[in-house]
Amino acid sequence: MSKKDKDYQRGNPKHLHKRRAADREDPKKTIGNKDYEKALAKLQLELVKLQEWIKANGLKVVVIFEGRDAAGKGGSIKRITECLNPRVVRVVALPAPTEREKSQWYFQRYAQHLPAAGEMVLFDRSWYNRAGVERVMGFCTDDEYREFLRSCPEFERMLVRSGIILIKYWFSVSNEEQERRFQKRNQEPSKRWKLSPMDLQSRSRWVEYSIAKDDMFVYTDIKQAPWYVVDGDVKKRARLNVISHLLSLIPYEDLTPGPIELPPRQEEIGYVRPPLSDQTFIPEVF
Repeated sequence: MSKKDKDYQRGNPKHLHKRRAADREDPKKTIGNKDYEKALAKLQLELVKLQEWIKANGLKVVVIFEGRDAAGKGGSIKRITECLNPRVVRVVALPAPTEREKSQWYFQRYAQHLPAAGEMVLFDRSWYNRAGVERVMGFCTDDEYREFLRSCPEFERMLVRSGIILIKYWFSVSNEEQERRFQKRNQEPSKRWKLSPMDLQSRSRWVEYSIAKDDMFVYTDIKQAPWYVVDGDVKKRARLNVISHLLSLIPYEDLTPGPIELPPRQEEIGYVRPPLSDQTFIPEVF
């Protein structure tokens, strides 16, 4: 570590101002925790307003999250949903298809998770598995792949014609940043489960996945449901940007109810609480 870096970590004013100024000029640099939390809180309040608007107006919204492994899809989904009602906004993250599902029409297992009126569904990976991992790893035939490229645009146009608001995000991350995140996951036991065999393959097949993504965009970046690319190299910025963009795509009004007047609590007249010794409490370890 250079002397400047050490001075920066210690807060030495000699170099602190210059480094912070450089960080502000470079959009790739991280965002401070305080600024991030403040911006996120505002955006999450707007998400609550959007949720109430979707519910009140019977909208049907589908948001697809695709992209490189470790590009930040899961973190963005978590920040979108953490203040929302899971009965209105739900996440769909399907496992590998069963033998029965493999014999079905390809889009069938996804269609059953589409929203009803007043719902928003976030797909943590979606039918685009066929154009990505299935194509690269050989889990589908060439004929199945070509049929997907023909069918997918029509399937999505059909969804839009039915009244569904379809939004598609592709999370992009550089090779170097993905490698850094993989190494970090490998070092942390609480995150090591995220390194699936498919994730490891994505490292050794980086170019193949890039070609598959480019081909996918050629066929499926359609006017009715375009792809929106998210720069995921700085996670916090990516989260804020994708939430802000999502809010901009659906015109909504503030239907948040005001403070509710709580009714008086019922008096405990004639009620005798059973002895606490009759109940089994969990150990108070903390």
